[in-house]
Amino acid sequence: MTDPTTDNTGNTGDADTARASLEALRAEIAKAVVGQDPAVTGLVVALLCRGHVLLEGVPGVAKTLLVRALASALELDTKRVQFTPDLMPSDVTGSLVYDARTAAFSFQPGPVFTNLLLADEINRTPPKTQSSLLEAMEERQVTVDSTPRPLPEPFLVAATQNPVEYEGTYPLPEAQLDRFLLKLTIPLPSRQDEIDVLNRHASGFNPRDLKAAGVRPVAGPADLEAARAAVAKTTVSPEITAYVVDICRATRESPSLTLGVSPRGATALLSAARAWAWLTGRDYVIPDDVKALALPALRHRIQLRPEAEMEGVTADSVINSVLAHVPVPR
Repeated sequence: MTDPTTDNTGNTGDADTARASLEALRAEIAKAVVGQDPAVTGLVVALLCRGHVLLEGVPGVAKTLLVRALASALELDTKRVQFTPDLMPSDVTGSLVYDARTAAFSFQPGPVFTNLLLADEINRTPPKTQSSLLEAMEERQVTVDSTPRPLPEPFLVAATQNPVEYEGTYPLPEAQLDRFLLKLTIPLPSRQDEIDVLNRHASGFNPRDLKAAGVRPVAGPADLEAARAAVAKTTVSPEITAYVVDICRATRESPSLTLGVSPRGATALLSAARAWAWLTGRDYVIPDDVKALALPALRHRIQLRPEAEMEGVTADSVINSVLAHVPVPR
């Protein structure tokens, strides 16, 4: 194989090919999912950063379909787990099973051994089962019977939760929320998008048959690896680093919050901004990249005071206020 050529922006030919392939994801996923470009971009950013995503939206806005379409367009393996109150940790990670023929125990992998794991309604299962994902998300391995077992690469957890129905749920603790790189909100579609959805179904669209919908692989693991290598070379100036730190420190001083963004949150924001800068065709980060990713990277890492919440203050409004007051580097 010949070495990739380098253009005058410092990007390699392989990286440019990878960027074009990842940009094609939007059009490919749009064959199955209508009007969710920001969520598609967020999932791609998370894959480039080796992070995980929390998807929040009311039932019926295509959260599951979005993840399945992304896996098909990237030619990745995907599995779905419906989190329920009776789900056990071994139902996620796998367990040792006794084989009477060999008189020995063998490991049976759970659904976490995949590329894209859809953890559906993660807040409906008790903390013990929720915590079974922590090692997988952080260490990218599962330890059973003192034996660590590596997970496939790439690996992403896309967890969903319903923002309007909390009866019988177990809210995710702050330490677990902090493990998610981004929290993406999936809004209800616009009127025209909803008309398009109904027209597709009236024409015979089957959300369970993505091949029939025309969704085809347009990128793969090799493209992701080339893209990750290029993102790692994206330049971050000292002024941008200081800007990210100032934003996160400002949340810790906000009178509306009891908990501000941790240093891990600052790292997540910078990583996401680098990935977004590269996706938009630059090999350096600008303040607008940081602003573009501030809401999804930080909204789940802060905690509102009860009195502020009663006054209608939201996590997004606090972050927007911080962005408006922190000086932007020139």
